[in-house]
Amino acid sequence: MNKIIWTKTDEAPYLATFALLPVIRGFLKKGGIEVDLKDISLAGRILATFPDYLEESQRVPDDLAELGELVEKPGTKIIKLPNISASVVQLKAAIEELQKKGYKVPDYPEEPQTEEEKKIHERYATCLGSAVNPVLRQGNSDRRAPKALKEYVKKNPKAAGLPLKDWEKDSKAHVAHMKKGDFFENEKSFTADSPMTVRIEFVDKNGNVKVLKEKLSLEKDEILSSTFISVKELKKYFEEEIKDAKEKDLLLSLHLKATMMKVSDPPIFGHAVTTFFKDVFEKYEKEFKEIGVNPNNGLVDLYKKIEKLPEEKQEEIKKAIEEAYKNNPDLAMVDSDKGITNLHAPNLVIVDASMPVVIREGGKMWDKNGELKQTKALIPDRTYATMYREIVEDCKKNGKFDRTKIGTVQNIGLMAKKAEEYGSHDKTFLAPDDGIIRIVDEEGNVLTEHKVEKSDIWRAYQAKDIAVKDWVGLAVHRAKVTGMPIVFWLDKNRAHDAELIKKVEKYLKDYDTEGLEIKILRPVDAMKYTLERFRAGKDTIAVTGNVLRDYLTDLFPIIEIGTSAKVLSIVPLLAGGGLFETGAGGSAPKHVDQFLSQGHLRWDSTAEFNAVGATLEFMAQKEGHKKAGVMGKAVEKAVGKLLENEKWPGRKVGQLDNRGSQAYFMLYWAEALAEQDEDKELKEAFKPLAEKMKESIDTIIKEIADAEGKPVDIDGYYFPDEDKVLKAMMPSKTLVSILDEYLGEKVF
Repeated sequence: MNKIIWTKTDEAPYLATFALLPVIRGFLKKGGIEVDLKDISLAGRILATFPDYLEESQRVPDDLAELGELVEKPGTKIIKLPNISASVVQLKAAIEELQKKGYKVPDYPEEPQTEEEKKIHERYATCLGSAVNPVLRQGNSDRRAPKALKEYVKKNPKAAGLPLKDWEKDSKAHVAHMKKGDFFENEKSFTADSPMTVRIEFVDKNGNVKVLKEKLSLEKDEILSSTFISVKELKKYFEEEIKDAKEKDLLLSLHLKATMMKVSDPPIFGHAVTTFFKDVFEKYEKEFKEIGVNPNNGLVDLYKKIEKLPEEKQEEIKKAIEEAYKNNPDLAMVDSDKGITNLHAPNLVIVDASMPVVIREGGKMWDKNGELKQTKALIPDRTYATMYREIVEDCKKNGKFDRTKIGTVQNIGLMAKKAEEYGSHDKTFLAPDDGIIRIVDEEGNVLTEHKVEKSDIWRAYQAKDIAVKDWVGLAVHRAKVTGMPIVFWLDKNRAHDAELIKKVEKYLKDYDTEGLEIKILRPVDAMKYTLERFRAGKDTIAVTGNVLRDYLTDLFPIIEIGTSAKVLSIVPLLAGGGLFETGAGGSAPKHVDQFLSQGHLRWDSTAEFNAVGATLEFMAQKEGHKKAGVMGKAVEKAVGKLLENEKWPGRKVGQLDNRGSQAYFMLYWAEALAEQDEDKELKEAFKPLAEKMKESIDTIIKEIADAEGKPVDIDGYYFPDEDKVLKAMMPSKTLVSILDEYLGEKVF
């Protein structure tokens, strides 16, 4: 299939698409390759979920569902840009924006009461959190920093952007996790010996049974695990760590994944809020209940809800909040100038993005005065907190990393078929009362059970055998290609990992592993081993489960090259196609804020360029598409020249921005195709374009620069006016004219 699917997403990569997609389409058209666009944005998903609430002209196709079918077919090739993993706060903001524009989608009922509200709540659940990734990721993950970029940063560390800062000699910064009652301690796991259907039940103290999930199908040899976190122990942990942070004058920070773990982590966040502001929530319990304050949504929700109260009462509550700030340790700030703290909303500090910054800043985060301060990083669950603890302790002992000397850490991640905790959303429950939550087969046999107390957070998750087998094979393949040691980050003392280790040991026997260095280490030891090699300039492949895949592919790229947004992320789909993800850096809302206020978009599209190159290489290798191979090599050459000439976006107005960087990529790609001799047809096709771009590039950059330094109106955030977006992203009349004349891409 000579077609590549490009995804319309959200925020900064969404904006960048308006400038880049006409270029990609125009170039690939000359190679006989079509580029299709599919909408997986938050607003698009909301509209596709509620066609019955919309007028006929407002209805949109369910592109995500269509892509879910396509990833199960051979020949599918998707370039997926970062999208919003929506929190409740973001979902409600998107709904409000759509409603203001005349789209009569229903309000989101946070606490549904009627049957209709329950149905609406259930439908919106498909838009919350990481709704997209589990659908598309029907394969395992191969992520790494592009070699050309890694080598360039080694020689030119300033190119990585923000530098790695020194650690103070007596640094008190540390990671604090629970010592009992967490998900790690309570985990139970089993492997199905035959296909089966199970159900999840809650049994109260009187023996009454409530079915939480009616049917869950398991394949033969599939792993099913379950666990819970004790809310009593969680609150105790928060109380102790808040007190300790105050006594040691440390900045308190909380690092969760409330976007991806959309059911389990918001309540954990909520318990942090109610513990930190304990006096406030106890004193105004009655008022908060009446106006519907939900601590899971943070202080933003609280401040919004108290607007329903008389002004005098509002001021009283605000003073009580200020008093709580004084009596507790300083909180990590998201925006010191605006007074926005770590606890304002659950989606503001996300562990995979925030902990690398703690490492980069020498164990510090920003305080209320806009200054860096040593932090106590709260990561409640031990399952993954220990590896972060290890890297913090390593830096306290050995100092900051040296980008000119360190090695690289690549990742092979178990991701296919909604693997592990990232596929747990529909199997996560808050215990309705004291009792037992259990998994039972059709004959009534209890497979796992946990004694829980009211509000404890229980979840179950799976790993299918076909996914595990493919994961092991992909790891061995990368070890052979690179010669690097592979380390499976698995803990035999963790129930789920113990089942995985059995499969890893079994499937490794299917391959010729002679001469390969293969280790299985618990995450804390894997981190220690990897860091020893890393500091010595040696390369390692981390073979991890789904969560660590996410965490490590932010952590190491940010240390190595300054960003995870440029990571090369390839997902060989189990059905034979390919999913090419453009980095791990999120959708950069701050970049959008700057663009709207200053007309400067600092989003770096290098990851998109690399994804195009990887997709074309895939087409050449897997499908025998020769022109794709030639164009893919030209992309690689163009990216190399982009780095060499330092044509990436700067952070400030007056520097090159995303649009200018893309113009240079277009120039260098055209030049690479005009210079190559493998395909004469492509050479002749791109020679005039290369000459015209070289002649016009200074004019194009000036026209883009002239559009900067003033606010941009695109009439919306989640669902802007796309005509206005296009005009804002294509301010160069010269470039627009070239696209039309030389590539047949009519922009306006």
